[in-house]
Amino acid sequence: MSECPAHAPADHPKLPREKVGVLIANLGTPDDTSYWPMRRYLNEFLSDQRVIDYPKWKWQPILQGIVLTIRPFKSGAAYRSIWNEEANESPLMTITKQQVAKLTTALHDRYGDQVMVDYCMRYGNPSTKSKVQKMVAEGCTRILFCPLYPQYAGATTATANDQFFRALMEEKWQPATRTLPPYFDDSAYIDALAASVERAYAAADEQPDILICSYHGLPFRYLTEGDPYHCQCQKTTRLLKERLGWSDDRIMTTFQSKFGPEDWLQPYTVEEVARQAEAGNKKIAVIAPAFSADCIETLEEINEEIKESFEHAGGEKFTYIPCLNDDEAHIAALTGQIEANLKGWLD
Repeated sequence: MSECPAHAPADHPKLPREKVGVLIANLGTPDDTSYWPMRRYLNEFLSDQRVIDYPKWKWQPILQGIVLTIRPFKSGAAYRSIWNEEANESPLMTITKQQVAKLTTALHDRYGDQVMVDYCMRYGNPSTKSKVQKMVAEGCTRILFCPLYPQYAGATTATANDQFFRALMEEKWQPATRTLPPYFDDSAYIDALAASVERAYAAADEQPDILICSYHGLPFRYLTEGDPYHCQCQKTTRLLKERLGWSDDRIMTTFQSKFGPEDWLQPYTVEEVARQAEAGNKKIAVIAPAFSADCIETLEEINEEIKESFEHAGGEKFTYIPCLNDDEAHIAALTGQIEANLKGWLD
């Protein structure tokens, strides 16, 4: 709805009724699994210096040469193995839409038409810029930007925020803004994780010997340079263990998705699951607490590549525990975080 501002002359342009925007942000997805869409997506992702911080003069010739010549074929095949053919989109896109639909319902129940909820992707479509433009055009004079990363990392939360701020730079009339802080130690988030573990264990024919909490990896150097991600991952695992009432030997933290020649955060998931099998833990469960939605790193890397490593080493029973996705407890936890950060704007 549009209306003239109070006390404005009759010929004043109508303006949209003011509202608060809640913009949910996730990592991103290619538009298709074929070569050129994959190449465009990977080029945007791997050119981000928050993700790979080598000097451009050193990295870009490698990226534009051998990496983007070969990797789109491999990544395209991986995406095809999990692609949502019915909707012609990646699972991450499907799940993000489901999450936003439920968050919209929850926030509208609380605030009515005072709030507008939408989503964007850091890489690919829909872009952060396009959704900021849309929110401003529809009257959002305040925007809460919500990267769906429980643990903060420069390569995830910070780069999503960077893109949001870049979009704001192009707005003639900038909205007031806030960004959602990490919520790795939020009790509702931990409770939701614990409930997902309890459901998976209750459904198992035999109890897993150990639960592997696999987080996306980062170069070890990032930790020494001040990134808090490693510490926040370790605390998430500890809080989950305490919530479940388990001993230390029933749960551990690992890191996946190593890329390039540097040492990354360890232990590496793909190697650790093989060690567990060789040590006699033939039944394991794996959960990915750093991911708010199932994606290529969980559905393909964990449930295919890492599972294969475990079974090749003699493992017998591999249980992947899905991400929280649009689970009601997860939506409730996210709604609580959003409501807490809307205080003073909407009460």
